[in-house]
Amino acid sequence: QVQLVESGGGLVQAGGSLRLSCAASGTSFRSATMDWYRQAPGKERELVAAITSGGSTNYADSVKGRFTISRDNAKNTVYLQMNSLKPEDTAVYYCHYRRGAVHYWGQGTQVTVSS
Repeated sequence: QVQLVESGGGLVQAGGSLRLSCAASGTSFRSATMDWYRQAPGKERELVAAITSGGSTNYADSVKGRFTISRDNAKNTVYLQMNSLKPEDTAVYYCHYRRGAVHYWGQGTQVTVSS
């Protein structure tokens, strides 16, 4: 069983920054791909950023150049540094673990960007 606990969400003004964290327990963290998804009200959940076990990353076009995903395997934690935040970044952000056919989700953390 894998547990993912997100933290770091909150309310920030447009142009500000937040850093999300996702701590994983009970799993082979270092061999997993870790993702950040988000879901805004009335919209489908979308992939924001991903980082493989080898450290390769990819980003949604809407966040390229503003968001950075990273991981610390010693701490079983993945991060999402979000800079130059925009009101359209407002959403619940979810951490996602995937290793082969195994998938787990965190409970989500709210990010609200005011204009």
